[in-house]
Amino acid sequence: MQKLSPSSWLVSAGRPEEPGAPLNMPLVPASNFLLGGDREYARDGGTPTWEALEGIIGNLEGGEALAFSSGMAAAAAVFDQLESGARVVLPDDCYQGVVHLARVGAGKGRYRVNRIATEDTTGWIEAAGDADLLWLESPSNPLLKVADLRAICTAPRKPGAILAVDNTFATPLNQQPLRLGADISMHSATKFIGGHSDLLAGMLVARDALLLGSLRQSRTLGGATPGTLEAWLAVRGLRTLALRFERAQQNAAALAEWLENHPMVELVRYPGLRSHPGHALAAAQLDGFGTMISFDVTGGAAGADAVCRALRLVRHASSLGAVESTMERRASNAGQEHLPPSLLRLSVGIESLEDLKSDLDQALRAAEDREKL
Repeated sequence: MQKLSPSSWLVSAGRPEEPGAPLNMPLVPASNFLLGGDREYARDGGTPTWEALEGIIGNLEGGEALAFSSGMAAAAAVFDQLESGARVVLPDDCYQGVVHLARVGAGKGRYRVNRIATEDTTGWIEAAGDADLLWLESPSNPLLKVADLRAICTAPRKPGAILAVDNTFATPLNQQPLRLGADISMHSATKFIGGHSDLLAGMLVARDALLLGSLRQSRTLGGATPGTLEAWLAVRGLRTLALRFERAQQNAAALAEWLENHPMVELVRYPGLRSHPGHALAAAQLDGFGTMISFDVTGGAAGADAVCRALRLVRHASSLGAVESTMERRASNAGQEHLPPSLLRLSVGIESLEDLKSDLDQALRAAEDREKL
């Protein structure tokens, strides 16, 4: 078959090919199989449903993919590769679940954890020489910082060291970390891959056969395999990823510019804005600027909370990457108190741009009116 564009691959890959087979990969709810074939027990050998998911993502990322029961299960499998006393380096802006995973391990003497600013390329290159795990996010959650992945991923690393990139915000459509030199690309498939707020799943993609084998063993021994229904939903979600992401990304770019000029907004963080410190790097490194925006509103924490309460179309909810737009004040979450108290993280969906503007505007102005009372 001719080499397909990512959008065509998402639609066509992972389907049965035998004459008379169903057009779509069926949901195979089986825990065990008749002996004599290439699989015996689902936890060890997988199911056709989740193998379809792995094949689609692996090809997009340029490696071999492994599906997990959640994004955190995937992250935990990476940390499971470390020996006792390993040095772990995390970015200063990082998904809180991964931070907590590292902190708990450090408290038990398993890891020594250091934090480096996402944009401190020199610091990351220096750390690569003696770190056992370098864990990067780019763009980061929720401050949308941009790391120079090409420079960091190609820097000399300690033998046996692992460099993993959380690629959830960028998706395989905007960035493929393995092609930049990373060892692992990680996704919370709960987000953009699933795209409908109805599943939990995670993905790891790697090229090295030994590393893949060890990650697969961690998944098997930890029982972190994906549910068949969740894998089926993720495959179905992938069929429309290119369309969903294109529409949401267009909305996000327009909303970021609009928010930057709103009187109730003090600061907008979006890599597509020329005002963003990482804009030039993002333009060179990414195939698009994504659908995530974070912005600070006037009135501090109380003002931000009032905006969230006044939303009508945008959903006041955590998580991200779905067809519906969602927004929350991140500093209200435990472990995120270091963030600006008035920061709102907005995951832009596929709704009408004008409707999104209208809803955000009325919510921002309603918060202003409450502040005046």
